[in-house]
Amino acid sequence: MIKRILVGLGSLAYAKSATAKAIELAKTHDAVLTGVTLFDVERLDNTGSVPIGAGQMAKELKDSRLDDARTIIAAAEKHFEKECKKASIAYQKRRETGDPLEALVSLTRYHDLVIGGLQTLFEHGVVDEPHDELAMLVREGVRPLLAVSDKDRPIRRVLICYSGSMESAKTMRRFIHLRMWPDAELKIITFGDDKIASEVLLADAAEYCRAHGFEPETEYVSKPPLHEILPYAEAWKADLLVMGNSAKQMMLRRILGETALYVMRNAEIPLFLAQ
Repeated sequence: MIKRILVGLGSLAYAKSATAKAIELAKTHDAVLTGVTLFDVERLDNTGSVPIGAGQMAKELKDSRLDDARTIIAAAEKHFEKECKKASIAYQKRRETGDPLEALVSLTRYHDLVIGGLQTLFEHGVVDEPHDELAMLVREGVRPLLAVSDKDRPIRRVLICYSGSMESAKTMRRFIHLRMWPDAELKIITFGDDKIASEVLLADAAEYCRAHGFEPETEYVSKPPLHEILPYAEAWKADLLVMGNSAKQMMLRRILGETALYVMRNAEIPLFLAQ
């Protein structure tokens, strides 16, 4: 059940896409939206080391960044409010300052779903985003997370990448439980070199989905997933990619898995992430 959706309003293009998808889901689920902008003055202020005599230029750059960010935030908020009113969707707005990650984590506690852009959630397109932004969000508990592309698209074909890990299973179950697009065409795929084990995983996953009213296709792909998931999704014309992780290697890789990290860094289609 989805009753409260948190909408991250970053750069204007992604904010418009996130708003459109949030309103679509709010209509279906009778949900309330919270539009949040994140204004981190310290990060926008950071121009690096300043050469002697260049202080005035650095100050002007900082002021310009802050002005640009304020303009983008105001435009994103205005668009969000206008579209919610037009669609007769209940909404509220939040403008958070300070550490944006901490603010999102706090707000996520009281929302059923978070929607934001694949890029530019924190910096509004004014400065470069922190590396592995989506990974940091998922790692810190901002989930389930729907990361949208910069142009809204209907979700008709959903590709679930399933590894059999507990994290991957939890992500699939979360997506199925939320029933975000119950009429979408569903396909479950596994990758690897053990065809028999993979086909057992696919059969079990498909049976679970059928118990919840879905009729998924399944396919085993006899290749490693790392560089194959995104080309497969493109060839199948997927509108949404659902994936958990296989939790291995160090740091973020230990938490999220190498394949999940690669997809987050390179995807151009929306992602559903829950573990």
